[in-house]
Amino acid sequence: MKILIRSAMAAVLAAVTLAASAHPAAAITGGEPDGNRHPNVGLILFYDAEGRFRCSATLVSPTVLITAAHCTAGTLGKTLVTFNSVIAEQPPSGLPVAADPSVGYTSAELEAAGFLAGTAYTHPQYSNFTDLDNWNDVGIVVLDKPVTTIAPATLATGNYLDQFAQPTLNSTVFDVVGYGTEVRKADAGPQNPQPMSYPLIRRYTTSPGQKLTPQVLQMNGNPNDTRGGGGTCFGDSGGPVFLNGLLVAVTSYGYTQNCRYLGGYQRIEIPVVEEWLASF
Repeated sequence: MKILIRSAMAAVLAAVTLAASAHPAAAITGGEPDGNRHPNVGLILFYDAEGRFRCSATLVSPTVLITAAHCTAGTLGKTLVTFNSVIAEQPPSGLPVAADPSVGYTSAELEAAGFLAGTAYTHPQYSNFTDLDNWNDVGIVVLDKPVTTIAPATLATGNYLDQFAQPTLNSTVFDVVGYGTEVRKADAGPQNPQPMSYPLIRRYTTSPGQKLTPQVLQMNGNPNDTRGGGGTCFGDSGGPVFLNGLLVAVTSYGYTQNCRYLGGYQRIEIPVVEEWLASF
């Protein structure tokens, strides 16, 4: 899910409301700092008509990152890309503001600020969370210049996840990565676990499978589940789901504001996605 980033990153807001009380994907709940475990997972930052948003994405070729469609649809101008594992431990974030937010970032200003720039594309059959049979929450960012110092992730193919359907799915544990908000107790004030704006870092955890449809992998994101370490939250949208070292899905949606329940992940090893990705 994507999150709105204020200038001081003090407010974290869900950007879209999904059917069935789901929310477009959320940061890792539970888990731990990723460090250099997944160097090909990056943060993307972009403008649309509603403001500035951040998501997560994965490098799959020297010039292409895969993310969620709701992290690319309606993008104004260029998309900022960075593979730094730590963006900021505390405010300010150091992320640039567009000279003209109404047109978004330009390649020149992102390059001057020391970031990569790319162009966003959205799956042409993305249903905008209205049709589970044609979910297609997949987007692409094509970089202006290739990345030659990071090895791209390997994509799973050919309905790879079908072999892990129930009853195998419940005992299958997936790796999830992203730059979303950490869910924890505040240092002061209300002590219920809640999404925190900082630290803004890449995080990693594991989640067990719960349900598999032709379009969506659903996983249990409760950090108290002994089968896994947690799940995803606001800002992890578009981030990768790995199984056996293969990229099998991207973070799409969640069901609760505290990100401690089920999460939905768009499958990318299905023909309708594979055929579109091949065009890039």
